Amino acid sequence: MPSIRAWLVAFRLHTLPLALSTILMGSLLAAYHHDFHPAVLVWAMLTTLFLQILSNLANDYGDTVHGVDNNERIGPKRSLQKGEISLRQMGIAIIIFIALALVSGIYLIIESMRELQFTYSALYFILGIGAIIAAVKYTIGSNPYGYSGLGDLFVFIFFGLVGVMGTYFLHTHYHNWSIILPAISIGCFSTGVLNLNNLRDRINDEKSGKSTLVVKIGLKNAKIYHAILLSTGMLTAILFTLQCDTTFLKWIYLISFAGIIRSIVVVLKNTKPEQLYPELKYLSLSTLLFSILYGMGLNF
Repeated sequence: MPSIRAWLVAFRLHTLPLALSTILMGSLLAAYHHDFHPAVLVWAMLTTLFLQILSNLANDYGDTVHGVDNNERIGPKRSLQKGEISLRQMGIAIIIFIALALVSGIYLIIESMRELQFTYSALYFILGIGAIIAAVKYTIGSNPYGYSGLGDLFVFIFFGLVGVMGTYFLHTHYHNWSIILPAISIGCFSTGVLNLNNLRDRINDEKSGKSTLVVKIGLKNAKIYHAILLSTGMLTAILFTLQCDTTFLKWIYLISFAGIIRSIVVVLKNTKPEQLYPELKYLSLSTLLFSILYGMGLNF
C-alpha cells in the first residue's frame, strides 16, 4: 500500500492555497456587499480543494501515461514516477475525488440555493460537472487540452471568472459585473502559476510532445507573457479598488504585490529552469495573501 507521504506528494499541497484564493476572493467580495454566509464559504472551500486535488492526481496519471513524467523532467519526482503509487491505485483515487467533489458540490448548491428557482441550481450543477471534466481532461485521454496549449485558458476561466463570480453569486444570489475586475486578477495570477510550471518543464514537454502555450510561443515570449499576466492582474485589482468607497485600509493588499512583482523579475532574469520550482509556491502564497488582504481592506 502507498504511504501517506506518497499520497501527500501526489496531492501537491503547495497548490491548495491557490485554489482557496478563488473562494476567499468571491466570499470576501460578497461580505463587502453585506451578503456573506459561512456555510457557503466552508462548502465552497471543500469543493474547490477536492477539485484541485483531483486535478493534481489526474495530471500525474495523464503525464505518466503519455511519458511526460520521465527522468529528464525537472522538479521533484512524482509518486507515480517513483513507483510508490501504481496507475490502478491512482485511478481509484481519481474516482474517489470525483465522487467527493460531486457530493460536496451538490451539497453546496443545495445549501446556497434553497430560495432560488431550480434553473439556477441546474446551471451551477452543469458548471460543477464542467469543472470536474476540466480537471480530468487536462492531461487524461486521447486528446487532452493541456497538451494543445489550452491549459492557460481553462485555468483563467475556472480559477478566475467562474470561481470568483460563481462564489459571489452563491452568497448573494445576484450578479455584480463590477467584480469581474478582481476575478480577472485571480485568474491572471493563477494562470501565472501554471505558466511558471510550464516554463520550468518547457524542454522536457517539447521533447515529449506536450505542446503547452510556453512550447508554442517560445521561451522569450513566454517570459513576456508572464509579465503581462501578472501586471494585468495587479492593474485590474487597482481599478476595482478605485471604485470602492472605503478607508485607506483598502490599499493594504499592495503589500502582496511585492511577491507578485518578484515573480516577474525572477522569470525575466531566469536562465536555469530548475530554479523556477520554488517560485510556484511563492506565487501561490502571494496570491492567497492578495485575496486575504484585498477582502480585509474592503471590509474593515
